[in-house]
Amino acid sequence: MVAHLHAQKKRMTKREIEEIKEIFEFTTPCFSNTFPHHERSKRRTNCKNIIIHKEKKKLDTAAFEWYFRNLWKSFSDDKKSSFGYLDCLWFSFYLKTSSREKVLNWIKKKRIFSKKYVFVPIVCWNHWSLLILCHFGESLESKIRAPCMLLLDSLQMANPKRLEPNIRKFVFDIYKEEGRPESKQLITKIPMLVPKVPQQRNGEECGNFVLYFINLFMDGAPENFSVSEGYPYFMKKNWFGPEALEHFFRKLDSIPKLDL
Repeated sequence: MVAHLHAQKKRMTKREIEEIKEIFEFTTPCFSNTFPHHERSKRRTNCKNIIIHKEKKKLDTAAFEWYFRNLWKSFSDDKKSSFGYLDCLWFSFYLKTSSREKVLNWIKKKRIFSKKYVFVPIVCWNHWSLLILCHFGESLESKIRAPCMLLLDSLQMANPKRLEPNIRKFVFDIYKEEGRPESKQLITKIPMLVPKVPQQRNGEECGNFVLYFINLFMDGAPENFSVSEGYPYFMKKNWFGPEALEHFFRKLDSIPKLDL
């Protein structure tokens, strides 16, 4: 992950690198055994080491990022123009006070207020979920295309709403960093909806589900929708079945591989 940030010319101090390692250990300890343990090569990571994660059905942040980048590449430029995304560890970095300012600066460069939808993968408490920021560039008082947040979680029994206080602070700080004119009172009223979506069958599939949520949402997201009329038409408890999820990953593996 540190190497990925370095490649994007995001400077980090030694202290910040150590904090990233601490965050990673906190957010993904159950994935620690999925990393390949052999001497570091001077060459870039071999793709077959990443595929191991898929076979074990456990996605750590490196594997998730690799799959996501291949998924993103599979969509047309026209389709991608309406969407944005944040790195899968940025939310966790934001929770650390010492790295919060840097994360907000990274997000500002993403120009998320120019996008209809922005994906924010979250890994917290050893579990993956997906936050989607909808129409953040629109007026908070609009009745046609008002901003809202969708939190998709394949393990509803884990109470996804427990993330809400941190998500709301995160969103408020994004608005503040952008210098937006909206008042704090209006920002705090942005609805955060938790649709009933298909649920994982074991404790290892949450990362797979988040990738599939992203894929399906990009395929079927409407131009706009009003929260007063409910969720987007396709977002239901029977949205997809386990066979569709398996087929998705087989298809994802067939996409030409990218170097990390």
